[in-house]
Amino acid sequence: MADAEIVSLRAKLASRPRSDDYRQRRRDFDARSLEYGIASDVTVEPVTANGVRAEWTSTPQDGSDAALLYLHGGGYVIGSLDSHRHLVAEVGRAAGCWALALDYRLAPENPFPAAVEDAVAGYRYLLARGLNSSRIAVAGDSAGGNLAAAAAIACRDAGIKLAAQLLVYPVTDVAGNYADRDENARFPSRAENADGYFLSRAVMEWFAGHYLSHASHGTDWRVSPLRAKDLAGLAPAIVCTAWFDPLRDEGKAYADALTAAGVATRYYQGEGLIHGYFGLGEASETAKREAQRARADFKALLGGGA
Repeated sequence: MADAEIVSLRAKLASRPRSDDYRQRRRDFDARSLEYGIASDVTVEPVTANGVRAEWTSTPQDGSDAALLYLHGGGYVIGSLDSHRHLVAEVGRAAGCWALALDYRLAPENPFPAAVEDAVAGYRYLLARGLNSSRIAVAGDSAGGNLAAAAAIACRDAGIKLAAQLLVYPVTDVAGNYADRDENARFPSRAENADGYFLSRAVMEWFAGHYLSHASHGTDWRVSPLRAKDLAGLAPAIVCTAWFDPLRDEGKAYADALTAAGVATRYYQGEGLIHGYFGLGEASETAKREAQRARADFKALLGGGA
């Protein structure tokens, strides 16, 4: 059963039209996200990370010996520093460290693998600043969760061990076929948000169509990390999913695969919650509680205690 506050939020989401123009969707997404604002004690510092636009967010209590690389969601097509600033600031606060949000290149102007390349460039920027790799973590939601997972694999393959990875309702198997894609994403293309589950099959196909320039890309581990040949040796992971989310089952499958590969993994499934719950702020107490629990465990992985 859906959380009561989420049920109310569904009606609000259903009333919002979605443009077929990706440029307008970007503007709409940013504008709605900026309504959340950031806390008065958050400092924002624009930077360029190896040629990629980015920004640091920090709070007075944050330590400078650790850092979080955050990769925003938005299906590789929408999303920006503006859309996720409130979320990144609070994940960084909970982790007790500075957070670097990356404004990676978006599709369709820059299709796969541009976003993955920028994610790795952002990580190398943190290394160049003198941070020890064992004190650097990666995090992301939805498409950003995919990029975080891909960055973690790329770092492992380069002989670099990250501190941790936080994967929030991540894309892990674009080419797969999962039951939840019918359960939680069966909406008409012109009214894909009718029941307010926030992410539909039509929207997922729309994103993939903009991001992937060839069908074979769906099986590439950088798009579908669940299909990587080897997941052993990756950084400890926290994987969060939501019950009413068409990415639920592939997120669970990735958590299971990490565990089977010997990676210390904690898996959370937000009962009654929807895709996008991590950034809902005060809209749902259940969502807030689930996000806080994951953030606390993430801090523990970084060595800051529970």
